[in-house]
Amino acid sequence: MKTFEELPSHSRVWVYQASRQLKDTEVKRVEELAASFIIEWTSHGKMMDASIRVYHDLFIVIAVDEKSAPASGCGIDKSVHFIKGVEKEFNIALLDRTVVAYRENGGIKLCPISDLSKLPPSAIIFNNLVSSKGELENSWEQKAGESWVSRFL
Repeated sequence: MKTFEELPSHSRVWVYQASRQLKDTEVKRVEELAASFIIEWTSHGKMMDASIRVYHDLFIVIAVDEKSAPASGCGIDKSVHFIKGVEKEFNIALLDRTVVAYRENGGIKLCPISDLSKLPPSAIIFNNLVSSKGELENSWEQKAGESWVSRFL
């Protein structure tokens, strides 16, 4: 099993944003569940070269190097099943794409899409639509006015 840092920048990522910040004990439990999931995660019988990391106690990011084994439909289904298990265990939503996270006063806040017009274009949002580890590292955080949410401002 590789660490998140060891995965190449072309690795595919999925970002799941929690409906609330996780407590330290919950983050540790998610990390335990993730480690158990990763060592058995397969796609068409091939082990996935993957890692899962929790960022800011709010985001669960799954990364897989598809050059080692492509994340096919069945492999992706397994990862979604893992995420649904986390949702159930911690009574949180991770699949709700109608809430945007943004930075404010040194913290991270959540904003329903319906309220995005209240954010200034300079607000830093988390673009959970990034698709590679390189994008996660370089353009996950963007000014609202320069991101996909600009149409709501």
